[in-house]
Amino acid sequence: MTPELTAKRLDLLKEMVPSASHVAVLWDPSYSTYVADWEGLRATARAEGVVLHPVEASRPDDLDEAFALMVRERADAVITFSDVMTFNYPGRVAELAAKSKLPLIAPFREMTTAGGLMSYGPNIPDMNRRAAGYVDKILKGANPSDLPVEQPTKFELLINLKTAKTLGIQVPPTLLARADEVIE
Repeated sequence: MTPELTAKRLDLLKEMVPSASHVAVLWDPSYSTYVADWEGLRATARAEGVVLHPVEASRPDDLDEAFALMVRERADAVITFSDVMTFNYPGRVAELAAKSKLPLIAPFREMTTAGGLMSYGPNIPDMNRRAAGYVDKILKGANPSDLPVEQPTKFELLINLKTAKTLGIQVPPTLLARADEVIE
């Protein structure tokens, strides 16, 4: 499901920042599903006339140089994959995006609450509750291989208005109306 979600994030980013024609993609090269994510993202970028700039960061120490590269390449915005490195350091990523004056969209709410512009992805607490249901079934004797694989069913769009104001972005009312949470 992540390729579709990554492409959807680019759609949302373009809706928020229609002038964004060069988008940096911050990702960890050890991220296991990057190939599928890239394919979906590239197709959406081509359709929307967006040039993607892949920027690797596999450790927190790589982030400063990664954002410096985005600025040198004149990126208009940045998108992240669902990788562990960016998930584990949302404050640092959001801080560097703000310092670089780059609108950022990420898969996880933690990035938006840390100061990123927006996020769109599965609701992690909901996924954890559903996982607890699996554990309960297994503890009651269910064979794990007999249980169906479930996809996330609850997705959330968060927008950080404070960040939008700092970046000089006027949030489209249609996007604001669809947001599940707005941080002011």
